[in-house]
Amino acid sequence: MNMQTSGRTTIKLFGLILMILFAACEKEYYVYDINDVDITPLNSYKDKPKTHSQYISILYANMFQTAIGPNQMLQALKAIESIGDKQVAYDILVSKYMNDPNVKLPSNESMRSDPEGFIRDTYKRFLVRQPTEAELQWMINYIESRPSLTTELVYFSFATSNEHAHY
Repeated sequence: MNMQTSGRTTIKLFGLILMILFAACEKEYYVYDINDVDITPLNSYKDKPKTHSQYISILYANMFQTAIGPNQMLQALKAIESIGDKQVAYDILVSKYMNDPNVKLPSNESMRSDPEGFIRDTYKRFLVRQPTEAELQWMINYIESRPSLTTELVYFSFATSNEHAHY
């Protein structure tokens, strides 16, 4: 009996110690007077997709620096509607415009001689905003580190970007 009593006492004592430990532990909370700030990317307000007509007319104006004619608009709309995947249709349309001899692109030399000005102009032209400092520095480094990069590739990437397809 002595063994059973001491075993029970030990279990009770162990249980009591655990209860005291759990009851004594309190998490400390610190409260700082800091205002919540909503941090969102610059393009987060562009959440409405452009219609096919809007996309075509804006793309044409960006590429040729003039308004698109009604016949050209109708042809482009038919081409986009005939392809099931909208992004593929936009890529094909941008490629078609890039191959047009009347497209107005800056020269590769002007891009290399003034990358910051080229980037700022490209952002204004396609995304209707100024680049952030991080975007600007990244693009300058990208242009300077790739000697085979052309203005056509930069314009193609901006024209087919997700941000350009939204307003």
